[in-house]
Amino acid sequence: MLNQNKNIPSTSGQKGILSFINSYLKRNRVGEILVARGKLSPSELKKALQIQKQENLPIGHVLLNLGLIKRRELRITLAAQSGLRMLLALLTLFGGVSTMSTKSFAGNLKEIPKSISVALTHLSPATMPSIAPPLFGTGERASTDMTSFTKWVAMFERFSNEINNSSSDKIVQQWRRNLAQLNGLPLIEMANEVNNMMNRVHYIGDIKNWGKSDYWETPVEFLRYGGDCEDFAIAKYVSLRALGVPDRSMRIAIVRDTEKGIPHAVLIVYTEKGPMVLDNQIKRMTNANSISHYKPIYSINRTAWWLHTDNKGSNPTQIASAAK
Repeated sequence: MLNQNKNIPSTSGQKGILSFINSYLKRNRVGEILVARGKLSPSELKKALQIQKQENLPIGHVLLNLGLIKRRELRITLAAQSGLRMLLALLTLFGGVSTMSTKSFAGNLKEIPKSISVALTHLSPATMPSIAPPLFGTGERASTDMTSFTKWVAMFERFSNEINNSSSDKIVQQWRRNLAQLNGLPLIEMANEVNNMMNRVHYIGDIKNWGKSDYWETPVEFLRYGGDCEDFAIAKYVSLRALGVPDRSMRIAIVRDTEKGIPHAVLIVYTEKGPMVLDNQIKRMTNANSISHYKPIYSINRTAWWLHTDNKGSNPTQIASAAK
């Protein structure tokens, strides 16, 4: 089985990914960023700022004119600043990140309600890899600090309440009956069937459904109203969890679709045939290795999240490698 202990660093120091980005962006002036990165001394920055005030020039121009930095270093600093802002914006949009919250939500991520479980047998450890292979060719930095993922946590809270609400009985019971037919199948077949089942639900945007630009639906809400990409991924995740697939074998991945130029969400299931992508935009379940137009930003399950890094391209994942 996928052993997260091999992929997740110890708690000390691992909570700093989001705080690193936030603190980095608070130093939003180029000179301060260069000092923080050790490329400029405080005294050099002070001198440059005095000249900037006198001549009313951009600080970057002053630093270049004084020969304190090279043009390449300035470009890297500006790109890192821009990329981290983009990353934080995407995390906020798709992860429900609350940059102001200090409350820890990790303890609120409840077990998938046992009342929907249909798992009668345990999946064989042989059907899952012992360690997660790279996702779409990226590196990754893991954290178990779920503090900032408010939409993700809130969705599970609402879901737990729905399961105990009689108004959801018909939807939940039908869902359980559909899943029960898949119980005992090999993991890859089970994942494929769940993918097909959920992809038959209608795609409905959050604005039309909820009057909001981004809302993470519970599986019950999704089955009742339809939903958008992350709602498809969540419903598949929880369905497979109800069938006995462990959290450590699944992640919801927030990616950038480079063909459409938009963020997107898919479910990744780690199988004996590699990571499989369960996607509402692709009709059939597909091996991640055969998909080249998705660039992962971050991935998440109920126990951890991963920041993806890529040193090959000028995308948010490449810039985010500064958070290592």
